[in-house]
Amino acid sequence: MMEIRDATEADLAGIMAIYNDAVLNTTAIWNDTLVDLDNRRAWWFARVDHGYPVLVAAEDGRVLGYASFGDWRAFDGYRHTVEHSVYVAAEARGRGIGPALMVPLIDRAAHLGKHVMVAGIEAGNEASIRMHEKLGFAHVGLMPEVGVKFGRWLDLAFLQKML
Repeated sequence: MMEIRDATEADLAGIMAIYNDAVLNTTAIWNDTLVDLDNRRAWWFARVDHGYPVLVAAEDGRVLGYASFGDWRAFDGYRHTVEHSVYVAAEARGRGIGPALMVPLIDRAAHLGKHVMVAGIEAGNEASIRMHEKLGFAHVGLMPEVGVKFGRWLDLAFLQKML
């Protein structure tokens, strides 16, 4: 049975595997460099130190997906806005894991007094955009050709949800 819970250090290898698969095989993450366990540990500690959640979807001891949020921009005026990320293992997509992670993540942001949650999504990622729309995110902008991966220019769609 799948459970949604706060990540522990024991989950970091699974989080790393999902992240690195997205780097190698998708345009969901606009990085070209794989990360190691020390990188994910530092990322996790940074989120936890700020009081921000890292949630995992786990089943039979295996991480199937994860979600988190962090500050959107570093300036004081943006302190009530966060940007999130949500990733699901390739073999687990289409099972509703993304929304299962997002609902409690949105609740946690609201509980922390955040006012807006931002999603920056590669504009061609129709599945992610549809999921966000179903969760009440609205399209607020499109930035053409601001990124590049796999030798092609990528557009960035911005969606947001008022909390």
